[in-house]
This record gives sequence, structure tokens and C-alpha cells, in this order.
Amino acid sequence: MGDANGTPEGQVADAVRGNWVDTRAPAALRPYLRLSRADRPIGTWLLLLPCWWGVMLAAAADPGGLRLFDLWIVVGCAIGAFLMRGAGCTWNDITDKDFDAAVARTKSRPIPSGQVTPRQAFSWLVIQSLVAFGILLTFNWAAIGLGILSLLPVAIYPFAKRFTWWPQVFLGIAFNWGALLAWTAHTGSLAWPAVFLYLGGIAWTLFYDTIYAHQDTEDDALIGIKSTARLFGENTGPWLRRFLVAAITLIGLAVIMALLPGGNILTLVIALAGVWAMGWHMAWQLGRLDIENTELCMTLFRSNRDAGLLPALFFAVAAVI
Repeated sequence: MGDANGTPEGQVADAVRGNWVDTRAPAALRPYLRLSRADRPIGTWLLLLPCWWGVMLAAAADPGGLRLFDLWIVVGCAIGAFLMRGAGCTWNDITDKDFDAAVARTKSRPIPSGQVTPRQAFSWLVIQSLVAFGILLTFNWAAIGLGILSLLPVAIYPFAKRFTWWPQVFLGIAFNWGALLAWTAHTGSLAWPAVFLYLGGIAWTLFYDTIYAHQDTEDDALIGIKSTARLFGENTGPWLRRFLVAAITLIGLAVIMALLPGGNILTLVIALAGVWAMGWHMAWQLGRLDIENTELCMTLFRSNRDAGLLPALFFAVAAVI
């Protein structure tokens, strides 16, 4: 079923057109999958990629290279990212149901549009979280502890836009936690390269989520939601340039700290090439950005999947040579 324009019934305004949720998923599950943003997979990628950075950089720094268990870390993080991104988005929609109803882009989401009740949404949140916890239990104890600790920034993030102009910082703290967790899942303990990788990921989040937030600046101003997009306004370009430099510098330092002590210059060069490629992609986005063009903002935001994949792929090559 759909409307006269062929739009599937219940489709969310900013969903990817022709996505599998709206076209192939069972009708009874569609509202819940929309709560999880399964119709908008970019968020899962952005949560997953720092995990892959962490495990691949740890493996590249390990004289033994990739281990068989690392393949499970890669797969387990992918499943966990899908589930925890879904749980986080469900929590976000529960807490933001009144705000979402007042914003043109979000009023079609399942709760404000009446597809599910807040109580049903909370039950869905619990189901996703429990399955993700089961995956977490397959990792070492240090990684399990980090995974449990990650719930704190996840719980706080939806409220950040009510009390700070920098809610993107809280998103970055939550979304890049996987860099710490996956590094620790491989090594058994945290180390400075993982911390710098994490900080670089936070700067990357500030870059891409400021672009994303420029879609809603008018509505956000009307209802009092704060964001870096509203804070920076016409000065967004210079701020994004700073975030770009910070992200690439911090991730580059993480690579140097992880790989230079081992003395394998080829591995170091390959990994740094991945960081450079990510920086090039971010610079390309910045060159195209028009903050008044909401469709372009969404396109550039989604392109960060490719930006984040570049270092992940180069780190993987460095881990296997």
C-alpha cells in the first residue's frame, strides 16, 4: 500500500527511497525497523567503522597480525552496531517524540506518526539491547566492561541538544566508542593509540553531524533545539576545516603510535595512506558543501560511509601484509 505518488505507507521522510524495509520487510515489522533506522543504514556504518578501525589497527600493530578471533570481532561488531544503533535511535525517538512531531523532516517517524506507541518502542529497545549484550559477552572482560560503560553516553545524548550548543560532541563520544572496544577486544587492554583513534573519530563526528544538522536549522530554531549547525551558521566552513584537521591529525597520531615502534615502515605507510585518503574525502565534501541545500547536506553526510571505509580498508591491508 502507498499514496498516490507511490510512496509506501508509513515511509519516513528522509528514508532511502526503495529501501528494503519499505519494500520487502513484513508489514508488521516495518514500524519497528523504522524505529531502528534500518531504512537509513548510514548510521549503522558510522557506528561500525570506528570498531573496524580499532580491531584492524590493533592487528596491524600485533606481530602476530590478524587472528581468527578478529574475524568474529569484525562480524560481531557489525551485528552489534546494527542492534545498538537501533536501540539508540529507538531511545532517541522515545525521548524526542514531542520535538519530532514539530519538525517537518521527523514528524513521519513511527512514534509521532502513530505507527507505534512509546511503550511498544521501549519493548523494542529492550529486545535489541539484550541481543547486543549477548554478542558483547563473547568478547574479553575488558571489552565487556567498556561495552557496558558505553550505555552512559548513549543514554545522555538525546538530552544534550536541550542543554548545550555542542550535542555533536556527545554523539561523537557515543558513536566512536567502538574504537576503544574493538582495540581492547583484540589486545585485552586499552592503549594510547586506541584513545587517539577515538578522539579522532569524535572530531570526524563533529564534521559530518554538523553537515547533517544543517537540514533542520530553521525548525530547530523555532522549537529551541541547539546544534553546532545553529551555533556556527555562516561560519560552518572554517569550523569544519578545523574538525577535518583535528580528525586526520589524531587518527594519524594513533597510527604512528601503534605502528612505529614495530619498525615496519611499509605497514606504517599503508596505514597512513588510508588516513590521508579519508582526509582527501572530507576535503572533497567541504569543497562541495552548501549549507542552504538540504538535499546536498544529506548526500554529503551519507558519503561519510566511504570516508570512514578508506582507513578501515588500508588498516586491514596493513594487518595482513
